[in-house]
Amino acid sequence: QVQLVESGGGSVQAGGSMRLSCVVSGYTYSSYCMAWFRQAPGKEREAVATIDSDDTSTTYADSVKGRFTISKDNDKNTLYLQMNGLKPEDTAMYHCALRWGGYGGSWNIDRANGYGMDYWGKGTLVTISS
Repeated sequence: QVQLVESGGGSVQAGGSMRLSCVVSGYTYSSYCMAWFRQAPGKEREAVATIDSDDTSTTYADSVKGRFTISKDNDKNTLYLQMNGLKPEDTAMYHCALRWGGYGGSWNIDRANGYGMDYWGKGTLVTISS
């Protein structure tokens, strides 16, 4: 069993920055990929950033490319999402998610949106005011 707990959400003005964290606990001795998803009110959930099991291969949704950075600290068992240049349209509930397995560096946004994730966190709310 794996548990994911997000933190770091809140309210900031447009143009500001925020860093989300996701602590991973439980059985994680097999390789796994991770992703950050978001869901805004009335919209479908979408993947915004992915990181493969090699901990270096990352991809981003076009809407956040150049502004968001996903990273992982294995010593702390923590996944991060650094968000800069925030916009009101970034307002959403943000979730981290984990999928067992590795994709040789080809884990990406399309796969994260299309494949099922094995574990989800409960989410942290991000609100950006104009």
